[in-house]
Amino acid sequence: MAIVRIAPAVNGYFAAGILPAKEVAMSNYVIEAENLTKRFGDFTAVNEISFHVEKGEIFGFLGANGAGKTTAMRMLCGLSIPSSGKATIAGFDVYKQTESIKQNIGYMSQKFSLYEDLTVLENITFFGGIYGLSRKEIAVKADQLLHELGLFDHENTLVGSLPLGWKQKLAFSVAIFHEPSIVFLDEPTGGVDPVTRRQFWDLIYKASDAGITVFVTTHYMDEAEYCNRISMMVDGEIKALDTPENLKKQFNARSMDDVFFELARGAKRSGD
Repeated sequence: MAIVRIAPAVNGYFAAGILPAKEVAMSNYVIEAENLTKRFGDFTAVNEISFHVEKGEIFGFLGANGAGKTTAMRMLCGLSIPSSGKATIAGFDVYKQTESIKQNIGYMSQKFSLYEDLTVLENITFFGGIYGLSRKEIAVKADQLLHELGLFDHENTLVGSLPLGWKQKLAFSVAIFHEPSIVFLDEPTGGVDPVTRRQFWDLIYKASDAGITVFVTTHYMDEAEYCNRISMMVDGEIKALDTPENLKKQFNARSMDDVFFELARGAKRSGD
């Protein structure tokens, strides 16, 4: 099934849940979760969430503060063991193969994730080495990346002196430097101007076109419109999952802001 941004509702995306085993076996899912749950004592942070994400899909993972997004993302990234349920990331089990998960994903946090006291090239080289790339691979890919980002003349510039928009675009490019199956983006465009946000999403589209699955959280509802599908979490549960267009129809809403408000206004929790 192809991922198409224009009129995605006609391309057969499935609602929340797991397909029958026969259909799953024929699928191209890189993220599969079934009744995934995380408890902290008597508190259930994430309550039996089920969904799947396809190769190359841009999947928006939305919810108000306290909805459980961060906890769920930590489980999917192999950083927190679930209390119950099942999930595989790039084919690796979230219980038994967490190190393999970490080697096959990229991650960019809402806070800037590169070293500001290193130069642009030093950051690229450092993270390329962490990802296990050879010196030759790093040199070739770094040269290509610097040209693509328009930073070739700034390779020896300290990252801390770059404008925020440049930093964020560089951080994203470094997160996918090793060509992972999936990249997790945790509110990656916070604090940047609208033009830079649009440029950042151009990079996301390019990664998606290259077959990298993009799993993104954002508080900007206009960005939600850019996703192929969106899940909406409320109080630890997925309350809606579909294309932006279908969600607006379902909730008789003109925008994703309206959809978000409709779902979030009944939330009982705050603070993730």
